Amino acid sequence: MTSNTNNKIYSGTFQHTLENIRHCSLCQSSLPLPARPVVQLHPHARILIIGQAPGLLAHNSHTPWNDPSGDRLRGWLNVSRSQFYDPTLFAIMPMGFCYPGKKNGGDAPPSPACAPAWHNRIWQLIQPDLTILVGSYAQKYYLPTYSTLTQAVNAHLGDESMFVLPHPSGRNNRWLKQNEAALNNQLSAIRNKLHAYLK
Repeated sequence: MTSNTNNKIYSGTFQHTLENIRHCSLCQSSLPLPARPVVQLHPHARILIIGQAPGLLAHNSHTPWNDPSGDRLRGWLNVSRSQFYDPTLFAIMPMGFCYPGKKNGGDAPPSPACAPAWHNRIWQLIQPDLTILVGSYAQKYYLPTYSTLTQAVNAHLGDESMFVLPHPSGRNNRWLKQNEAALNNQLSAIRNKLHAYLK
């Protein structure tokens, strides 16, 4: 089989998976609004961001991280909106693909069904060089050896292909102030890696 044929099969498999994700309604019964999966995926993306779940602004615009938390995250990574929303650079795959609603004054936890249903398939199709876990839900799923996000951010610098960041929500400002040095160490390491991919 020729390389060109392999590429066509791979591209077809990716597009089929992406279409299935866009039409997924696995969690509809537990959602406050119609299911509207918010992802950004491309087979050439080398950087994968795994966050929590889209907020209401992201849901309404159908654009991941399209809110103040996203502005802060882009500032942390030192990337522009155009870079961040270039799917050939950044793939964005949350733990829960749809807006989960509100709980206790903030967004509800992401649906527990999305990651087991879709993440492995996406990993196989994208195979990123660098993965950034944002928030405790992604950290607990992918790095369960750390009992808390704080422990992960302070300790997890040895694996250069996966990094951990806190969620950039303003609700975490106290945590960010208390763990500023550890966060800066993570961000410095991430930016050094990103520079090689974005130059």
